[in-house]
Amino acid sequence: MWVFGYGSLLWEPGFAFTERVMARLDGWHRSFCMRSIHHRGTEAEPGLVLALDAAHGAACEGVAFAVAPDHQAETLAYLRERELISSAYLEKVLPLRLGDGRQVEAVTYVIDPDHVQYCGGLPLEEQAQIIARARGGRGENRDYLWNTATHLHDLGIADAELDWLSARVRDLTPPA
Repeated sequence: MWVFGYGSLLWEPGFAFTERVMARLDGWHRSFCMRSIHHRGTEAEPGLVLALDAAHGAACEGVAFAVAPDHQAETLAYLRERELISSAYLEKVLPLRLGDGRQVEAVTYVIDPDHVQYCGGLPLEEQAQIIARARGGRGENRDYLWNTATHLHDLGIADAELDWLSARVRDLTPPA
């Protein structure tokens, strides 16, 4: 079994894996298009988290994690508890192209565009304002953004929107 990571799974997978490989998912793009009412915000003041949003001609660079057969059931249970907390994500098995040329099918969590938490197309400035102030059960929304952006850079993955958001949220955040 393979799992595709494009956001927090990059820096906090939370499950055992036997292989970690750069990967590309075609037809989807990484986007702050999901309102977070649990992990990075609240129902009263939602934050934003990344999701894969379908888009013709798009592609998302991330990481594929191979999971050993004897860990698959516990990994799926863990991922479902983590990712399907509000049903805004859909669990899909989608084709990935690994950095070494292999093609695999991977468990992938994508946004449900019909879900009430979907907010695709928000202007970047509005995203920055939300991310700068939101906080949820797993901490500050801005830390989620910065951790993801840092790990993308460490992996050599360019994401101009996340770079812009990271800089803008730093500008909006008062010094500690």
